[in-house]
Amino acid sequence: MNAALAAFALAPGLAVGSFLNVLAVRVPLRRSVIKPRSACMSCGTELAWYDNLPLVSYAVLKGRCRTCGTGISPLYPAVELATALLVAASAWRFGLTGEAAVAAFFCAVLVAVTATDLTHRIVPNRIVVPAAAIVLVAHTALEPRPEWALAALGASFFLFAAALAYPAGMGMGDVKLALLMGAALGKSVSIALFAGMIFALVPSVFLLARHGSSARKMGIPFAPFLALGSVVALFAGGTLLHAYWAFFTH
Repeated sequence: MNAALAAFALAPGLAVGSFLNVLAVRVPLRRSVIKPRSACMSCGTELAWYDNLPLVSYAVLKGRCRTCGTGISPLYPAVELATALLVAASAWRFGLTGEAAVAAFFCAVLVAVTATDLTHRIVPNRIVVPAAAIVLVAHTALEPRPEWALAALGASFFLFAAALAYPAGMGMGDVKLALLMGAALGKSVSIALFAGMIFALVPSVFLLARHGSSARKMGIPFAPFLALGSVVALFAGGTLLHAYWAFFTH
């Protein structure tokens, strides 16, 4: 049943991913996400519907604008595919439930802020703050307990302390993203934070090996790693926490 539901969720997931590309481009520039229609960023030509089909149009056009031939960023199809897979995974993991809807929404926001951080190096308040409020209210309504609010505040305070200690490596956008993570993940947010920091070590070590001490002045977007850690916690956080406590109590 859940496998069929997941397969059915792929198509709407692609459509959501296409909209997230609009958010990622326009929200940091404070432009309307409703109008005007999508257009080539280079020549300004409005895209016909057949040039705006998720994944398909990118493949047919071979990653180039039909009018001017300028290359289209591979981030666009990546956002669409990642969103579709995560929405499908939410349906597969949680079934036809309110939890699945919250998980899919959370994943969509993670994809959006990953795209904005990669392209503009910001985590927009206009995306993450309303999303945190929506997820907190939804989770509290579905499972009324203080875990969601406490995890949101705890995760946010943890990264706020890190931002105060090392402002060059941590932004307030990441702090607000942690608020959303806690509201969505509850106690599993600890897994997300830990995993995100471990994932972020990989490019940090690479930069340090390549540039030496000057690498300390090179910032890397942290939101994508927090998002990746959140996905791990969303789908495997309970199992990992259980394994952790079992290891230390036996």
